[in-house]
Amino acid sequence: MRPSARQFALMLLLFNGIAACFGGWMLMRSPDGSALNMTVDLLINSPFADYLVPGIILFIFNGLLSLAITWLIVLNVKHYEKLIMMQGTILTGWIGIQMIMLQTINYLHILFGSVGLLLIALGLILYRRGIVT
Repeated sequence: MRPSARQFALMLLLFNGIAACFGGWMLMRSPDGSALNMTVDLLINSPFADYLVPGIILFIFNGLLSLAITWLIVLNVKHYEKLIMMQGTILTGWIGIQMIMLQTINYLHILFGSVGLLLIALGLILYRRGIVT
């Protein structure tokens, strides 16, 4: 059986939420990036001296928010498709800004950028189908 657009969005939100909470926590725990085998040299073109603030932003806006939206969808809140699109937009924006600041592209940018775009598309599909229960 194929997963529905709603189920696929739930899986992507859960994946993003867990990954972002993990990554954000590791950056907050080790602001020098050592816990994730990164150096602060990557931040030379950003406004940040270390990874503390990016870690907090990642943890809250891509981690906790994705998990909260996942829970709201499970509860079947009204207009959940807009929440899916919002999280996709936040994630896609985060990845775009990150690539600009770091002036690099790696496989995680491609992976999570794709997740963000898929969330936007799934939210639009659900919105257009009128699946608002």
